[in-house]
Amino acid sequence: MEEGARSCLLQSRSSLEQDIRASYLMDHMISDGVLTGDEEDRIRSKPTRKEQAAALLELLLRKDNQAYISFYNALVRESYGDLASLLHNSLPLVSPEAEKSFSDGGTRYVQAVLSEGGVPQRPVVFVSRPALVNRVREKLYRLQKEPGWVTVFGMAGSGKSVLAAEAVRDHALITECFPGGVHWLSIGQLDRSDLLVRIQSLCFRLEQQSQEKDPSSSLHRPPGSLEEAKERLRFLMLRRYPRSLLILDDIWDSSVLKAFDIQCRVLLTTRDRSLADCVSGSKSEVAVESGLEEDQALEILALYVNGKPQRLPEQARSIVRECKGSPLVVSLIGALLREFPDRWAYYLHTLQQKKFKRIRKSSSYDYDALDQAMAASIQVLSEEHRELYIDLTVLEKDVKVPAKVLSVLWDLEPEEVEDVLQDFVNKSLLFRDCHHRPYLYYLHDLQLDFLAEMNRSGLESLHTKVVRQYQQRYSQGPPTSGDEECLYWFRFLTYHMAKANLTQELCSLMFSLDWVRTKAQIMGPAHLINDYVEYGAILDKEVRGHFQEFLSLNGHQLEQRPFPDVVQLALSQPDSSEVYRQALLQAQERATRGGLYLDWVNKSSLKSLSRLVVQPHQGSIYSACFSHDGTNIASCGSSKTLRVFKSTSGEKLLEIQAHDDEVLCCAFSPDDHLLATCSSDRKVKVWNVERGTLMRMFEDEHEEQVNHCQFTNIRRRLLLATCSNDKFMNTKLWNINKPSSQNTMFGHLEPVNHCCFSPDDAYLSTSSSDGTLKLWEVSSANEWKSIDVADMFPEQREQTEVMVKCSTWSADGRTIICAARNAVFLWDIETSKKMADCSGHLSWVHGVQFSPDGSLLLSCSDDQTVRVWETKKVHTSSAVCLKRDSDVLFNNGDITVVAADNRNRLQVRNGRTGAVMFQSENQESRIRCTAICSQTSAVPSGTSLATLQGHTRTVLHCQFTPEGHTLITSSEDTTIRVWRWRTGECVVLEGHKEQVRCFSLLTTTPSSETHLLSWSFDGTIKVWDMSSGEPLQDLACHQGAVLACDVSPDGQLFATTSADKTAKVWSSASWECVRLLNGHQDCVRSCRFSWDGRRLATGDDNGEIRLWNVKDGTLLKICSRDNKDAMDSLHGGWVTDLHFSPDNTVLLSTGGYIKWWNVEKGEALQTFYPTGANLKRIHVSPDFSTFVTIDNIGILYILKKVE
Repeated sequence: MEEGARSCLLQSRSSLEQDIRASYLMDHMISDGVLTGDEEDRIRSKPTRKEQAAALLELLLRKDNQAYISFYNALVRESYGDLASLLHNSLPLVSPEAEKSFSDGGTRYVQAVLSEGGVPQRPVVFVSRPALVNRVREKLYRLQKEPGWVTVFGMAGSGKSVLAAEAVRDHALITECFPGGVHWLSIGQLDRSDLLVRIQSLCFRLEQQSQEKDPSSSLHRPPGSLEEAKERLRFLMLRRYPRSLLILDDIWDSSVLKAFDIQCRVLLTTRDRSLADCVSGSKSEVAVESGLEEDQALEILALYVNGKPQRLPEQARSIVRECKGSPLVVSLIGALLREFPDRWAYYLHTLQQKKFKRIRKSSSYDYDALDQAMAASIQVLSEEHRELYIDLTVLEKDVKVPAKVLSVLWDLEPEEVEDVLQDFVNKSLLFRDCHHRPYLYYLHDLQLDFLAEMNRSGLESLHTKVVRQYQQRYSQGPPTSGDEECLYWFRFLTYHMAKANLTQELCSLMFSLDWVRTKAQIMGPAHLINDYVEYGAILDKEVRGHFQEFLSLNGHQLEQRPFPDVVQLALSQPDSSEVYRQALLQAQERATRGGLYLDWVNKSSLKSLSRLVVQPHQGSIYSACFSHDGTNIASCGSSKTLRVFKSTSGEKLLEIQAHDDEVLCCAFSPDDHLLATCSSDRKVKVWNVERGTLMRMFEDEHEEQVNHCQFTNIRRRLLLATCSNDKFMNTKLWNINKPSSQNTMFGHLEPVNHCCFSPDDAYLSTSSSDGTLKLWEVSSANEWKSIDVADMFPEQREQTEVMVKCSTWSADGRTIICAARNAVFLWDIETSKKMADCSGHLSWVHGVQFSPDGSLLLSCSDDQTVRVWETKKVHTSSAVCLKRDSDVLFNNGDITVVAADNRNRLQVRNGRTGAVMFQSENQESRIRCTAICSQTSAVPSGTSLATLQGHTRTVLHCQFTPEGHTLITSSEDTTIRVWRWRTGECVVLEGHKEQVRCFSLLTTTPSSETHLLSWSFDGTIKVWDMSSGEPLQDLACHQGAVLACDVSPDGQLFATTSADKTAKVWSSASWECVRLLNGHQDCVRSCRFSWDGRRLATGDDNGEIRLWNVKDGTLLKICSRDNKDAMDSLHGGWVTDLHFSPDNTVLLSTGGYIKWWNVEKGEALQTFYPTGANLKRIHVSPDFSTFVTIDNIGILYILKKVE
């Protein structure tokens, strides 16, 4: 028995044992020949009904597919319909030979009855469709006690007639329901005279058979009219054949059907499901799917060419897919191949080119060629409906449309459209998806191909009609309802414009930032990118590139909710970009109405490395890989899902709930038909990509999580490699057709994170947490070479052990990529020299891979993004990036930025252009803080003016006093030093017990002496006399570390925030706490008074910002509530800095990104998304028009308000 059928029986076992009476079912199974008398006796010997049922099921599990189908049929016959439905979806396929003997019931009686009744014999080439056959039989059993109608309907060539004949080829059905016989009458498209001849013939046949059984009965003269024929037939069916079945094959017209409305039992086949509405009596129907399963269709082709399905050429599958498994097309082509077995490619090409006239056959089907069969259905429509049906030529394959779309196209009321579509559906000219409300409608591929071929010359005008009708209906702007109609227009309007050859209008639409914004908001960015790729040949190449680059690099932002401001995103594009030009115009116009927009003025100094950024999963992404043809990417991660999407646009193609725990890796097979996944649940699974079904599972050999899996590169000898956290047996090779592993590699004593075959499959590389990369011979499983990767990253090794996360080979086998921390490195395997590195991910990189041609590089990360890089453009190892420890001087419109870089050099940059004005020599140790004296006016020369020694540990903060003569520094050594930097004199402020990260100058009145306010991780605030170094106040402020402090503009108050989740406001006069501010759910990291001293803003590590009334301590507003982003924070990370505008109406905050808030409403006015994240600090010009910051990957941002 097939595995699926056995599994279904086991899953349904308890329900079956509870309800069935085995004695009722066994009679049927014995007559089918699947149960013996001895077996029946053993089951009947059980004392209780439930034990008998259990014994029957136990016996059934040891039998074959025939036994399963017999058991299912028995359930149907004994009215266990609900139990039969449990088994229905797992009905197995049966070979034609076995099915033939089985379906005939093992008796000649069935053959005799069907032969007498004129039922056609099975086609020479026949494949069972057991699920459909059993569905028809189930309906026929309902006619056992009373007359009625069973309608079998479907489109042309769907196999209705064969199905009807097969349904009655059953011994039990005939003996129990139709002992009077089964009578077949082929109808087709007839006029009244032809119909009369058919009924006369049937009556004669019935009378003749009756006379043979009863010689005393006499033959009557043939009826002379339809009315007389109807009465004669009524008499024969009710009196002489009272329990017989009349099968009417291929009914087209309701008037024809009325001639058989004589209170008898009728099974009819038709393309029009509504025909039975015109007759009386009980009715039921069975819809015939338009296509066979791929396995069934391949079996038919194999039978025609006397071969085996698995040995058919690749074109066989393509033929089946092209015709969607249509029984008619498969049979027609099979018959042709029997005569010309080497014409697979020719008939596939014929089908693809829609040359239906060439697909002719010689069989008993009514039409000589496929086009005639298709045309016959359309000819029965009224002329008005025929014209409307032809309009459907413009639809795309496999696209379902709501009636509203056709209402626009036909300029009819939706109700009228639904009536027309119902007529098409009834005639099997259109299909309806009833799982959606409102209903969606679609054409079979063959119907669409036929229409396209029939209307080839008018296609352009039909598409033009669609566009014009849309423009007329939506002249004020596109629909934004988000319903199915709206989605259709956003997805396919560009398609219709391209097909209508409306190139100018297509360019105007696709090069509009308004269209991009609206479509991205409703459908996401992937469809937009697809459009630019799809219609690239007819769009302006340069402008298309601008929009495609914008969407590819910002697509992950456009997936966020709330939806970002597209104009602000577009302002980060290069100045030469059409996207930027449109965005700037819109920003300037909106600024006149109070809108806030920021222009990144130094962006020209940055080249984007990424080609595409996608956010396919919620949560970390642990693996991503190209398909071997480069068109698709698969990804997986903490969401436990496997996802496949297009590499050009990120459009989702497949999503599977793959494992019970995090999915750590995914890999395509060489032919892209299979995908392997492995997981923390210790299982390895192999999936069919096209169907999304599980093919194989290995779950016994790995005892810890399986970190990585990969197929060999050559399909000739397909192997799968896996590696895990197991202590010794952590790398294995599998033959996917065998249940256990083929080989195990020994060598790593720490977890193996990654494995990868060399291009020729001769070697396997493994990357381990022990800091090494090992190369193994695949044939022998012996270690060939070991590389100590950790030695190549001395900086990282000083801080922590280097864990080699992954590696991959280039196509020529000369280059390997390695990922460590949040960077991707390339090096030459022969020289072991690092060639280049890529920075862009915000967190640990888990996977890297070259595209098949080596032009692209794929990486995925904990930051929830997949990045595609252009290999030629990645940074070399000499690339310079800035550190976030910076200072900025705003002076009469000039901006000076000072910051350290990743080579321990000090850089001074022009804040208008980002150009380097000065760069120091490399320093021996990392530069941790910088400060600019506000009194300086000279262009920096690089001359060292003083070296001040005294601190014993890292200096964390430095600041000049306003007059510039004094420099104050604080350190990890718990001290603060006040320097007369020109003379080297120093006052040491000692008293803190832990590191002092920052301090502030405190002036209570303009005339009073300036004191120093410092805070520390020891939870205290201290006030110092800077000249003597004596502490004036020592306040134990918080139970946790003090993280921030701010002094009110008038110096009367200061605020502190802490890791204890509180903020406090203190008096500078009494040194007492005047306000305790509770409410934050995480460490309070930042605070800032408004310039009028009336409000205090506080920000925490959950990204939440609170606005407080300083006077009474009441909470005024909470910013960012209910708007968590994908990084699981309200602000993309900690809120690290806050600033009020001079008029106190706007609040600026930094975290994972930069936000501007309306203070009165607590609502976001604007968001700027940097390329990196984790912004430490932002510098603001006095007029609140210019903002300067550096992100965690060293990019400098100089932002200026758009005026």
